[in-house]
Amino acid sequence: MDFTQTITIQSSTGVNLPFNIMSPDIETNSESTFAINDTRKDLIEEILLNSLDLKLTSPPNGDFSFLESISIFLSAEGIGETKIAWMDEVPNSTSNTLSLNITQSDLKEFIKKDEFDLRVNTVTDEILTSNHTIDVLS
Repeated sequence: MDFTQTITIQSSTGVNLPFNIMSPDIETNSESTFAINDTRKDLIEEILLNSLDLKLTSPPNGDFSFLESISIFLSAEGIGETKIAWMDEVPNSTSNTLSLNITQSDLKEFIKKDEFDLRVNTVTDEILTSNHTIDVLS
């Protein structure tokens, strides 16, 4: 199952201060995905995250050098929040993509829900003069 969510880090974000970005509810569409694969959610034994990548889509010539660290958390109704991906020290590079470290925790209870939320916690190490739009791809 692939999920994509877009987040924006506002230009007014402070330097060296943790900043949280909440996503709108993300529909899992798990029932239809399981049906396509000839299974049901009550038969799922485990769901693991294979990868979580970030792609900076705006500004057009931007890169991730503005980030000091980033963590992504997953939550759903009736389930506590779980850290699913992170990078404690973002390399100072000119790349517009970033592959995060991922959890090995079983995420089936989140995916079996109708929807879940992402919380992105970032710390920047430079002043942003424009909004930075990022696609979160799993």
